[in-house]
Amino acid sequence: MIKKIKHKRIWAASAIMLLAICCPLLAYAAEEAEEYVPAMYASFWALVPPIVAILLALITKEVYSSLFVGILIGGLFYSGFTFEKTITHVFQDGIIGVLSDSYNVGILVFLVILGIMVCMMNQAGGSAAFGRWASVHIKSRVGAQLATILLGVLIFIDDYFNCLTVGSVMRPVTDKHNVSRAKLSYLIDATAAPVCIIAPISSWAAAVTGFVEGEDGLSIFIRAIPYNFYALLTIVMMVGMLLLKVEYGPMKLHEDNAIKGDLFTTPDRPYANAKEETGNTKGSVIDLIFPIIVLIVSCVIGMLYTGKFFSGESFVTAFSQSDASVGLVLGSFFAFVITIIFYAVRKVLKFGESMACIPEGFKAMVPAILILTLAWTLKAMTDSLGAADFVAGAMESSARGLVNFLPAIIFLVGCFLAFATGTSWGTFGILIPIVVAVFAGSNENMMIISISACMAGAVCGDHCSPISDTTIMASAGAQCNHVNHVSTQLPYAITVAVVSFITYIIAGFVQTAWIALPLGIVLMLAVLFTIKILNGSKTI
Repeated sequence: MIKKIKHKRIWAASAIMLLAICCPLLAYAAEEAEEYVPAMYASFWALVPPIVAILLALITKEVYSSLFVGILIGGLFYSGFTFEKTITHVFQDGIIGVLSDSYNVGILVFLVILGIMVCMMNQAGGSAAFGRWASVHIKSRVGAQLATILLGVLIFIDDYFNCLTVGSVMRPVTDKHNVSRAKLSYLIDATAAPVCIIAPISSWAAAVTGFVEGEDGLSIFIRAIPYNFYALLTIVMMVGMLLLKVEYGPMKLHEDNAIKGDLFTTPDRPYANAKEETGNTKGSVIDLIFPIIVLIVSCVIGMLYTGKFFSGESFVTAFSQSDASVGLVLGSFFAFVITIIFYAVRKVLKFGESMACIPEGFKAMVPAILILTLAWTLKAMTDSLGAADFVAGAMESSARGLVNFLPAIIFLVGCFLAFATGTSWGTFGILIPIVVAVFAGSNENMMIISISACMAGAVCGDHCSPISDTTIMASAGAQCNHVNHVSTQLPYAITVAVVSFITYIIAGFVQTAWIALPLGIVLMLAVLFTIKILNGSKTI
């Protein structure tokens, strides 16, 4: 009997000890299983870090430290103001995380290869030869800017590709005709995302199509094009400004200084060490045109390859499911190899000289790479704070009772979200599913208008935002100080945004592009005429 009692006591003691050991482990496992949610999650505070970064960049004119301050604030909000969690979130989840993302790395590789090719084209004398050709055929500042717009519209495949290619080709031409770098960067930026978002065959069309679940995404995208007022009116504004010869805001100062010979206005020249021209007199226009054509064809083939076009998918399907990052890397690499061989055969650039362009091209792209990395990290901070959930909740609560005004409201929300986060694709992903859920099966025409308003707002915010990768690429393509580009572009983008907002109000009531779009174009031109009269713009 005594032995049984002892055995029971031993078993009881053993059980208690086992529970004592296991309980902390179970509690720890439960804590790990329960995902950490910061106290400020899905609140307005989630948008504070990018807003602070943007305001600091515009005030201080220094983009690197401004972005890092925004990142640090995001880390503090996420961690609840604890030191260790802030540091690990900023560096491990933020900087290291975005640089571990294969899509982001692909974009950086594409950027570097493009920088190397630009350097090679300059060393081979292609850029200088094109400049000489253009000086004969392009006679005026207006002609140089119209040529830039035309090239930007023709290269509609991808906005990154557009920014860097148009910049490298047209920079010598606009420099020769005393067009400021700020104006060149605006023309590049305004023909990048705004053109891609109305091109059915582009990486942007593929992205939007993927967000329209349960519907024919490509068909909806095509039907939404006439309602994409911001993109269409941006093109109208660019051409109208050139033909009316009107400038205003900070851009007017830059353009006035450019006429006097100062293309930059501010003392900061972040790309001053990049080699622009060379004494190579063997180069001709073909040494610039051929690599660009090869680059375009190779990148298109690369994107089709990633979309399984060569495995039997149709052209449209392949483009809609392509991986732009991988496709651009593959395309640019093969274009790079072909260009090396082409220059060697033509004896304008030896193999060793081509290899020497690799570090030079990389160095020319360092500012853009650094800003992109910091911008991606800032976006990671806002994502971890639930900015998307906050905006989605606000959108759903305002979607009822304001049906006719909803396209204009969606446009404003898209502008604000894309401006604060620096991403238009992320804005698509948040707003388009909400729009489809609200209108699917009830009012298809209003769904088309609202989806287009979402796309237009996202592009507008992306166009204005200093932390947008497309805005950063436009600065790199024009080799312009980034803050100069943002501050001079902002009044122009806001002007188009205001006209677009009014046009979306009209579209919400008439629900037809045949009435709303012509009224928007007339209003845009009327605004330009009014600004010209009030501003007293002189002919330049």
